[in-house]
Amino acid sequence: MDGVRSPIPRFRGRSRRCLVGALTGLLLILSSPPAVSEPAGGVPERGSAYMGIGVLAHDGDTGTRPPAAARASQTEGVDVSSHQGDVDWQTLWDSGTKWAYTKATEGTYYTNPYFTQQYDGSYGIGMVRGAYHFATPDTTGGAAQADWFVDHGGGWSQDGKTLPGALDIEWNPYGDACYGKSQSGMVGWIRDFLDRYKARTGRDAVIYTATNWWIQCTGDHTGFGTTNPLWIARYASTVGPLPAGWSSYTMWQYTSSGMTVGDHDRFNGSQDTLRDFASAEHQAVVQGSSDSR
Repeated sequence: MDGVRSPIPRFRGRSRRCLVGALTGLLLILSSPPAVSEPAGGVPERGSAYMGIGVLAHDGDTGTRPPAAARASQTEGVDVSSHQGDVDWQTLWDSGTKWAYTKATEGTYYTNPYFTQQYDGSYGIGMVRGAYHFATPDTTGGAAQADWFVDHGGGWSQDGKTLPGALDIEWNPYGDACYGKSQSGMVGWIRDFLDRYKARTGRDAVIYTATNWWIQCTGDHTGFGTTNPLWIARYASTVGPLPAGWSSYTMWQYTSSGMTVGDHDRFNGSQDTLRDFASAEHQAVVQGSSDSR
């Protein structure tokens, strides 16, 4: 006997090299992790959108922030979604943040699993709070999404601490920037949402958007400025040009890299004005000092 025999027959020359190559390839396949198919263009998962998701990609960030003099006459706020998880509201309150908006819903298929901690937590610490809906006009109609929003946290109560619901209408993170709609079709969708929200709550919803998106996807429509407060998104030292129809803004998302949570905002008025806005029986568009042009 000349020892333990190899269970693999001995091959010479080319046949042996082929066998070694085949075994090596098999080992590489078995040891490698399975390929993960990624959506084209890094499209995020449905439901994961948040307020301002397209602002950096489309408008960028100038790296400058509002001067101290402008901040002194305005009231600091934040907006949050499931990306922030459980929020440290005490730290935000201690740092001067006095109002907050929480993502409640998206389309007619998503509700924020952290909504209770975020929405009730901000209220409990003393903030004036509100909820927002991320619009997906390519999935269902505006009225249906307004109903979904109101039924899942987007209502309003006249307690002086609840802000009217906000419609987040901006670049589509899942596909075509304007959700496959014509400019007139987009205006009609927005109107359907706003009309249903007003009928359900008695308040006119806030419109959150960016000027460049509004021009691109609504044709710079002028018809909502007299009824719906504007929440403008622009990461710079001023809000820049406003969408057509608005001469002033009510809120301004000025950064996605603030303290404690990234998205920080300014209310265009004092804390007393903010509480008045929250408790108003009828809609009043805040008219403040304008640095929009």
